[in-house]
Amino acid sequence: MPIVSPNRPEPAAASGGLIQSSSWAAAAAAADAVEPENSQPDATGPDTTEPETAEAETTEARAAIRTAPMPDFITSPGSFVKEQKPRPIGGFRGAVYRLTGGAWNMGPSAKQREEDELARRISRQLQGSFNTAVLSLKGGIGKTSTTVGVGLTLAEYRGDPPCAIDANPDSGDLVERALGEGIYQRSTPRTITDLLGNLDGIDSLTALSRYMHHAGRLHLIAGEQDPEVSDSLTAEEYLKIRQLISSYYAVALTDCGTGVTHNAMKGILQSADNLIIAAGYAVSGAKRARSTLQWLASHGYEELARNAIVVITDKDEVSSRVDKGAIEEHLAGICRQLIAVPHDRGVADGDLVTLDVLRPETRRAYKEIAAAIVDGYV
Repeated sequence: MPIVSPNRPEPAAASGGLIQSSSWAAAAAAADAVEPENSQPDATGPDTTEPETAEAETTEARAAIRTAPMPDFITSPGSFVKEQKPRPIGGFRGAVYRLTGGAWNMGPSAKQREEDELARRISRQLQGSFNTAVLSLKGGIGKTSTTVGVGLTLAEYRGDPPCAIDANPDSGDLVERALGEGIYQRSTPRTITDLLGNLDGIDSLTALSRYMHHAGRLHLIAGEQDPEVSDSLTAEEYLKIRQLISSYYAVALTDCGTGVTHNAMKGILQSADNLIIAAGYAVSGAKRARSTLQWLASHGYEELARNAIVVITDKDEVSSRVDKGAIEEHLAGICRQLIAVPHDRGVADGDLVTLDVLRPETRRAYKEIAAAIVDGYV
């Protein structure tokens, strides 16, 4: 029996031209260089191809194969893995998936696909820090509850925690609505005034966190509760806080309070990337929302007005005499998007706002608002 060296290829056998090699690449290259000795003409007729032409075509084809880019596991891992159909959650499709142990996957429903798309829009990575101001000309129409609900929604779906700032000059209750009155009263009463007094000593997120409150992953700066002090926040002071927040947070929400002419408002609007205009289904609420947009457009904030998101909260569950469609139509044409938040006792009671107790329709509305906010950043 002949002995084949593992390090050196044997010469070709006389009968079959078989080549053995320690490397499949070397063997393939050697095989390419050997012409078959017993090649037969095509049975269908004589081979009329010129030898030189045939050899040139063969060489060209082999060169193309050798130089063609090949996918690999590092640069093109998806080329080697079949794409999996998303898993259905809930409903008939989800039940079938669970009962069959995943053998029958009908894919997500249209509703689930819409929810997944909203989550994708909310969770997009951002380059830089952005600020959304929430304002209205009338109190008690859902401005602060919208700030909390949207803030909690952003915190739920984004990888980075958002920050909410209470810049209400009239003893705002943003933190109370996010934490609950009892928890807030038992916590360290740090406010935006305390933060302003110690700005020079804050050089890290750890230092900043001493002046903040936390509702889960939503970080909050409390407003000043002393009426004699709360209205003293100036535009310059707000801009200093905004600059500090931008170093640590990609998304910030600012609860502006009622009105657009108080001291800090110029700084808030100057640093805002988009706006939420809070409104209600009462005729007066709709008129005030429209007046807010018109005031912005006539005072140098046309872009903010044009890209504003109007949020109508059915806080008081208005009677059937109110034409909700007419109010929505009245406002829809003067803003980028109009979103309605349905009546929900978890919002209307004016107490703690938590996503767990809200109706699915309310949570969906807050997701739509959060997605619209991030749309305005990218």
